[in-house]
Amino acid sequence: MYIIKHRRIFFSITAIVVALSIAITAIFGLKLGIDFTGGTLVEFNCADCSKAVIDESLSGYDLGEYSLRQSGDSGFVLRTKALEGSQREAVLKTLASDGATISNFSEVGPTIGQELKDKALWAIGLVMLAIVLFIAFAFRPAIVKTETSKTGIITVTRDSHGVSSWIYGLVAIIALIHDVLVPVGIFALLGYFTGAEVGVLFVMALLAILGYSVNDTIVVFDRVREHLKENADNKRDEDFGETVGKALSETITRSINTSFTTLIVLLALYFAGPVVTQNFALTLIAGVIAGTYSSIFLASPLLVVIKKWRE
Repeated sequence: MYIIKHRRIFFSITAIVVALSIAITAIFGLKLGIDFTGGTLVEFNCADCSKAVIDESLSGYDLGEYSLRQSGDSGFVLRTKALEGSQREAVLKTLASDGATISNFSEVGPTIGQELKDKALWAIGLVMLAIVLFIAFAFRPAIVKTETSKTGIITVTRDSHGVSSWIYGLVAIIALIHDVLVPVGIFALLGYFTGAEVGVLFVMALLAILGYSVNDTIVVFDRVREHLKENADNKRDEDFGETVGKALSETITRSINTSFTTLIVLLALYFAGPVVTQNFALTLIAGVIAGTYSSIFLASPLLVVIKKWRE
């Protein structure tokens, strides 16, 4: 198949994308929301207000580097450091005097924010570990023959058909790292230019991406394993690259169609859904596209390379 034959082209594209994502994240960093840093979030509506007017009203308070973003036609989102009691009341009173109607007010302490950040990193790491263990178990060598000797000793013959289950797991994790780095790089860029922040919903989106992306990869790997078994049963000596290419040809349409229908829903959520879920939908959109690409153009060719490297 073309993808397997010209895998160096796709490896180069992948390397460039991953390098850019890492570089952008290292240079700009992620703009963490109050979920992770602690602070105050105020969402309000003001039909007759402008951002300049609100900024001027808030200039008299020591809010530090606060963030004020317009949401929709008359909605605004204000993020500041944690406000004390009198300061909080003064800010809310000032917004009300400008004609604002408060729709949401929430505070997160810095200790809770750090705890959430630590748990988010642990969650992503544990999910990846669980995926490796699951693939290693699910793709363990099949039992070919069980024999019992005259002395009662049972001999079990297992056959991996030339590909260890840990190879499948390793390739899947490399693909998942790619799938996570892409949306992280995108949000590092958006955070620098538009002030987009990442919070708990962003982590939830990354975890959903991990589960979604590995599904496509496992479907291809399972078809590869089926063909390897058929080759062994029929004593057919087929190049491993051809076997993977055949499996990829049989599953590529399914992968693209599934991802396309998922993207339709996510695009609808992004453009027609509430503002609070836009970043969540955008993260999933980036992850679904990255996951579809990695399952087809990264995981499958990489499986061929590692298999031949071990021979």
